[in-house]
Amino acid sequence: MSEDIKKTIRELHIYEKKLLKELEANPKATPDQIADNSGMDIKSVMSAAGSLASKDIIEVDKEVQKTYSLTEDGLEYAEHGLPERKILNALATKKQIAMKDLAKEAGIDKKETGIALGWLRQKDWAQIDKGVINITEMGKEFADKAGVDEKVLEYLKLNADGVKLFTDDLMDGFKKLTGRKNILNVKKETSHSFKILPKGEEILKVGFTIKEQATQLTHEHLKDGEWKSLEYRPYDINAEAPLVFAGKKHPLREIIDEIREIFLNMGFVEDNGEYVESAFWNFDSLFQPQDHAAREMQDTFYLKNPLTCDLPDDDLVKLTAETHETGADTGSIGWQYDWSEDIARQSVLRTHTTGISTKHLYEHEEPMKMFSVGRVFRRETFDYKHLPEFHQVEGLVCGDGISYQNLLGTLKEFYKKLGFEVRFRPAYFPYTYLSTESEIYLEEKGSWIELGGAGMFRPEVLKPLGIDKPALAFGMGIERLAMIRYDVEDIRMLYKSDIKWLREVPLDKGVRL
Repeated sequence: MSEDIKKTIRELHIYEKKLLKELEANPKATPDQIADNSGMDIKSVMSAAGSLASKDIIEVDKEVQKTYSLTEDGLEYAEHGLPERKILNALATKKQIAMKDLAKEAGIDKKETGIALGWLRQKDWAQIDKGVINITEMGKEFADKAGVDEKVLEYLKLNADGVKLFTDDLMDGFKKLTGRKNILNVKKETSHSFKILPKGEEILKVGFTIKEQATQLTHEHLKDGEWKSLEYRPYDINAEAPLVFAGKKHPLREIIDEIREIFLNMGFVEDNGEYVESAFWNFDSLFQPQDHAAREMQDTFYLKNPLTCDLPDDDLVKLTAETHETGADTGSIGWQYDWSEDIARQSVLRTHTTGISTKHLYEHEEPMKMFSVGRVFRRETFDYKHLPEFHQVEGLVCGDGISYQNLLGTLKEFYKKLGFEVRFRPAYFPYTYLSTESEIYLEEKGSWIELGGAGMFRPEVLKPLGIDKPALAFGMGIERLAMIRYDVEDIRMLYKSDIKWLREVPLDKGVRL
């Protein structure tokens, strides 16, 4: 006897053993017979059979027997004729009938005329021409004889208890009736039969005893000493368990919450801006010239309602205008153009979250450490790595002694908490200097991937805001991070609500890499 058979016998449930013994005595026993002989209910018999079948001990055959009978509508049609038959009877006498007179001449309900006309055309019994129904040659042929479906109606009428099988000559008519609603009743009867497989034969040959087994140790067992004589049923730790799809956060939400937690633990406070912002805060406050390519209609969503936004304090607006035009007292020569308040008033869907940083600098006292997480909008073409709506995270630190080294140190700590090794390379951004791009290393790909930009805010940004302390800022796109973390090659997958993918994303992968 193999160890596998021994193990299988030890793990058999008492109901499985009873079922096997019944099949050994009567291989053709039905589930009902087994239930009567063994004292089990039918549900327990079928549960045991399913378990034995999953272990390749028996085979379960299922047979479904259908019985067909007429509904009330079907019986009405069998006795008085189908709607198309009533029309054909009228056409047999008149040859043609105007559509407006059809229901009256055929003696049918107006609601039935549409169905009847469809079947008339399908059976080629009549044709419609300019609002007049004419009988066809096929219609004349069937005026005095029943169609195949009508023969089935008559047959079912004569067999009121139902019919299980139809003869070949009635099969076509039966198929036609199954395509129509409310004519046939279908009653299904399911029967099961069992067959012992070679593994089951071997188990029966080895033999086993049927004895109640304990599946858990209770207080009473310990109290009265019964535990000493109990036979314990072993557990199969390799047995299949049902899949459980636990409720969980969306992967994108997991990352956003993780980033928020990292910032809060690093002593930052959170700020939130508005989706609709003025061009002033979105562009001008960041020393972005009003003729910059990013402001073009093909890159930015401009709103019709509201068409414009209010500008902030006059002094701030004036200083910003001077900085753009001449550089004011920042040591810069500015952009050398005539700055326009009308352009600054334009309403836009924010294209980044950096405008939240400049507004926070203007409205709060330094020193400060602020972050924001939010949606931004750009006129992008949908493809595997671009969406017109996505998320950005922004970080800002301002105060005495803040330097470029503080920026690199803050970034290293931030990415370390995300689980990445980071390196930096020089970069250019219109509103920061010095500027850098952060690259993270992906071991599974063996390469460095650019993930975010950072830098020290330029004097042209800070001085109009009334800030005379250095300030660092950094940010990145969250969807890019999600694509890396969850090994997604198409950004659209993050928004498709693909239930299969969402179920398969591990819960722990959304916490740390």
